[in-house]
Parts: sequence; structure tokens; C-alpha cells
Amino acid sequence: MNNQDDYHNIGIEIGITIRQWRARMDERLAPLGLTQAKWVPLRYLSHAGGSLPQRKLLDRVGIEGPSLVRILDELERLGLIERQGCSSDRRMKIICLTERVKPMIDEIEKKSSQLRNEIFNGISGPDIAVFRKVLARIAHNLEKEA
Repeated sequence: MNNQDDYHNIGIEIGITIRQWRARMDERLAPLGLTQAKWVPLRYLSHAGGSLPQRKLLDRVGIEGPSLVRILDELERLGLIERQGCSSDRRMKIICLTERVKPMIDEIEKKSSQLRNEIFNGISGPDIAVFRKVLARIAHNLEKEA
């Protein structure tokens, strides 16, 4: 990529792709009553073993604190998560998945896997490895600048 326009458009293309990917997941999870705002925190919690301190969840989800609080309020109202106190720091809340959400998590993972297979159809393993290496380098460069 020697053309500056090629570099310039990468950020835009990544943003568009992320929005399209999440919109497709929203379509597939709509029958479960889930939107991106709800399924993203549930997936992060699931991948973290079922619980995370609220602050870590906030960092991973990447939204403003008040927005996450509203989402967690709704997830708690639906019986999908619980907020628990932390014995070592009373100010900290641990967000935990409930048993009620387990079948929903299984469905989220199933739909996510199906979509991933469709998205990566025709893309080779070596190409994915190069793509991940480039993304890791971009992330490293961004962290370095912060």
C-alpha cells in the first residue's frame, strides 16, 4: 500500500465493517429480544467465565459509564445478571451472569459462530493470520501513542 488514500480509508472501512457485523448479529438475536447493547456485555461476561468487576466490563464494552449502568439495570430486571458486592472493596460491584441466561448465552454463541462462518467464507487460514497480525500491530501502535 503505497497510496496514502489506501491508508486513509482503512479506518473508515473497519468502522463500516464493524457496524455491518453488529447489525447482522442484531438481526439474528432479535428473536431473543437482544440488541447489541444487551448481547455485547453478556458475551464479554460469558467469555470471562461468567463474572467481571463492573469497571472491567465497562472497559471491554467501551461505552460511557451511565450507558452501561442503564443496560445493566435492564439486564438485571430481566433476570440475566446479578450485581454482587466485592468483599475486598465495598465500592466495587461484580457483575455475574445468572443461571437463567445460560440457554441464551448458548444461542448467542451458536448464532455468532454461524455468522462468523459466513463472514469468513472463502478467506484462508493464512489470510486470517496476516489480518490478525496487522490488527495487532495497529492496536499496538495506538496503545503506544496513548
